[in-house]
Amino acid sequence: MSGLRRRWVVAHFSLGVMAGWTSGVVMPANAAAEPPVILVVGDSLSAEYGLKAGTGWVALLQARLVEQKKPHRVVNASISGDTTSGGRSRLPVALRTHKPAIVILELGGNDALRGLPLSSTRDNLLAMARAAHAAGAKVIVVGMQVPPNYGSSYARDFEGLFAEVAKQAQAGLVPFLLKGVADRTDAMDWFQPDRIHPLAKAHPRMLDNVWSALRPLLG
Repeated sequence: MSGLRRRWVVAHFSLGVMAGWTSGVVMPANAAAEPPVILVVGDSLSAEYGLKAGTGWVALLQARLVEQKKPHRVVNASISGDTTSGGRSRLPVALRTHKPAIVILELGGNDALRGLPLSSTRDNLLAMARAAHAAGAKVIVVGMQVPPNYGSSYARDFEGLFAEVAKQAQAGLVPFLLKGVADRTDAMDWFQPDRIHPLAKAHPRMLDNVWSALRPLLG
């Protein structure tokens, strides 16, 4: 083969390999797709307040996903004491940063503790759910309840707003995060001394409550 012919073949072979790389025909072994992200935006019930790291329901969720061979990666963007207003203000950055496939909204309890208007809580949650949808994520709204001493009317309306938001936003719903914990006959044995934050032994049950709504979205 002449020198000119040899150079022509080598040049076209090199271009062909480069084209394969850029077109996806030939891929490096470490170029696997990023795992889908589950973003949890919550308050102290999701931020492991008063617990040993790794024992809260969000950490247990990641362990269950690994156990069941699901590729998802959990990002916990929960902050103790946060309200729906706080969550709404920081959600846009979280969506841009993590590009989640699923967003779990666990907020609202601190709104009630501070006596904030229910209409504000409802509007904030709805805005968050719609923003997550607009970013291409599926959404789960996690419901909460308040003790009877808040008054039956307020307690009923507060409990109902989570279902309203989920319906309007076409989102999944966890009716009550603390079902099977706060409604037990021995409920006080499942809470920290403040009687607000559950002990570590309650968090597997809390995960089960979330899992029921999450599992159909995992594919």
